[in-house]
Amino acid sequence: MRGSRLALVEQLVVDVADWPRPGITFKDITPLLASPGGFSAAVTEMVAAAPRDVDVVVGTEARGFLFAAPVALALGAGFVPVRKPGKLPRATLDQAYDLEYGQETLSVHADAVAAGARVLLVDDVLATGGTVLAAADLLGRLGAQVVGVSVVLELGSLPGRQRLEDAGLQVSALVRAD
Repeated sequence: MRGSRLALVEQLVVDVADWPRPGITFKDITPLLASPGGFSAAVTEMVAAAPRDVDVVVGTEARGFLFAAPVALALGAGFVPVRKPGKLPRATLDQAYDLEYGQETLSVHADAVAAGARVLLVDDVLATGGTVLAAADLLGRLGAQVVGVSVVLELGSLPGRQRLEDAGLQVSALVRAD
């Protein structure tokens, strides 16, 4: 059963060449989200691979939200969004980071996670690891403990997993593409 769920997830991720710029192959998850069976399979497998005793599931803007919220519900944990600057209404902590094709900044409410909270970080794609490392840094500044990272798709040709493991983070990916 698990193998068929993972195969379905993999089949529903579509490559888009030269987006958002020439030379980049974007992994489009919208067909996965449009498929009730595919979306359910992805969430089921992320929950199965998640560490236990998670207090909060953090999803990164924007596609990470789509997976993090149902994973949080299934784990009986809270959900916290990590957003782009200017999207959160109260005091925030911010962290700039590099992407494989540019720079970005993430923000989290300064009171979003209690010190000592056990956090699962969820995103859709792991590429260079910049987004996850920036989110982990923000959570560390809040005093939280990142107990795992869960992604739908890992780009194996990029150094994301190695960077996260070098930072002491445990990574779970449903599927891997090179």
